[in-house]
Amino acid sequence: MSRSIIHTDQAPKAIGPYSQAVRAGNTVYLSGQIPLDPATGELVGGDISRQARRVFENLSAVCAAAGGSLADVVRIGIYLTDLGDFAAVNSVMAEYCREPYPARSTIQVAALPRGAHVEVDAIMVLGD
Repeated sequence: MSRSIIHTDQAPKAIGPYSQAVRAGNTVYLSGQIPLDPATGELVGGDISRQARRVFENLSAVCAAAGGSLADVVRIGIYLTDLGDFAAVNSVMAEYCREPYPARSTIQVAALPRGAHVEVDAIMVLGD
């Protein structure tokens, strides 16, 4: 099976040895996005809702570069440094994802790159 690397300047560059996303067949594996502004490479300030919106905008850009959208996402993983932010991030996710919702896990972690408070990764399946 062939695989292709997905890249867009509309989302932050990878900050390590990985790709923004990799397509294998009809499945696209999106790397975790933190709330980095793609224009500056800097972490966005503000509350968790603002940071979560930046994360979902970044994911949307990578989905588009792969030929899909968040509507094609079948699984999302959310990583929070504080599960007290769970409700606020749920609210933001509901702005970007519609029913039927993707499968999802939410995990509290000790820390995230660059001091981010939220990271989200995803798996997207595209039509034939």
